[in-house]
Amino acid sequence: MADVVEEIEAKIRSLKPEEKTKLLRSLIAELDGPPSADVEREWTEVAKRRYREILEGKVTPVPGDRVFENVRSRLKR
Repeated sequence: MADVVEEIEAKIRSLKPEEKTKLLRSLIAELDGPPSADVEREWTEVAKRRYREILEGKVTPVPGDRVFENVRSRLKR
C-alpha cells in the first residue's frame, strides 16, 4: 500500500500548479461531502452569534492585519 501512495505522490508532484489545484479542490470537495441546503442561514446565525459575543464583551476582536501576522509567524516555525 505504501508503494502505491508513494507512486501517486510522485505523479502528483509532477503536475503543473493549476493541475494540482484542480485535483486538491476535487479531493477536498469529496471529503467535505455535499453542502448543507441551509448553509446561508447557518453562516448568518454564526455571524450574528459572533457579533453578539463582541457586543456583550465575551470576546475581543482582533484586527485582521494582526491575525495574518500571527499566522505568518506560526507558519515560519
